Amino acid sequence: MGHGRFILFYLTCGVIAVFAQALPDPSSAVPMVGASGAISGVLGAYLLLYPKARVLLALPPPLIFLTIGWVRAVWVLAAWFIGQVAMGWFSGMSGGGVALGAHIGGFVAGMLLIPLFKARHVPLWRNH
Repeated sequence: MGHGRFILFYLTCGVIAVFAQALPDPSSAVPMVGASGAISGVLGAYLLLYPKARVLLALPPPLIFLTIGWVRAVWVLAAWFIGQVAMGWFSGMSGGGVALGAHIGGFVAGMLLIPLFKARHVPLWRNH
């Protein structure tokens, strides 16, 4: 993708994430600070580019007894996205100070935009 295209991709995901956070309640006076929506866009792009990549996952012991393991990126990112949607659903998108709408909007934006921003020779759903 290159540096310039990546910056444009990242910023576009961030802007879309801001709108995804603001649209459900445009009159909200709660400030939104951070880059998590843009980072979520990068996660969405990674899901399409490297779904079979193995990532090292470490979970705190109260959640699971196996604290460290290698897991395919598709499962980690799908679980993260489903978690964001579930937290948004059950908290009414308030999320206790977490911009869940921005996370969800950024992730979807990254998935939709990566075909436009990636280099032409780079396939989606690589086998690595």
